[in-house]
Amino acid sequence: MYDITVYRWVVLGCWLVFLAVWTITAFGAKPSLNDRHLRRQGVLRVAILIAVLLASRMPGVRQVLRQHIFAIHDPHTGLIGAALVVLGVGLAIWARFALGRNWGMPMTQREDPELVAAGPYAVIRHPIYTGVLTAMLGSAITLGPLLFLVFPLFAVYFIYSARQEEKRIALLFPAQYPAYQARTKMLIPFLW
Repeated sequence: MYDITVYRWVVLGCWLVFLAVWTITAFGAKPSLNDRHLRRQGVLRVAILIAVLLASRMPGVRQVLRQHIFAIHDPHTGLIGAALVVLGVGLAIWARFALGRNWGMPMTQREDPELVAAGPYAVIRHPIYTGVLTAMLGSAITLGPLLFLVFPLFAVYFIYSARQEEKRIALLFPAQYPAYQARTKMLIPFLW
């Protein structure tokens, strides 16, 4: 069995691959119909990232992170968590490529949208959200219990985004979407 450090590197590597794929493929996406909204979301995300980075530099925050985030030392737990991260990031990337140029940030409307029902979309209507949540759960298992506090916030955000997107997609594809919705699940294959 590997030392828990190996699994932490696997988790970090998966997230770096995820970020690289998202950054590179974003350049090929179709134009957005709501660029102003997208810019506002981008500014908010950058502000949150800067705030997190600044907070992580504070001595008190660093001590809490050392004590609680990196508190798991069981290699079996690390293996399970790392496997979930690999599975989740893999699913998200597969879904991203299945969407092709139709991909956009949550709740973004693209020019000339298409209803994608191939790849993971044949089973799950929001496989990117499922993949990211699975990878986040695996990260929390591998890196420590403090990350479990963030997971529910992302889950609520993704469920809200999925429901908003489904309302918009139902309006864009009134003939096809109800049948697609009836044969697929929202986030969890074969369950929900």
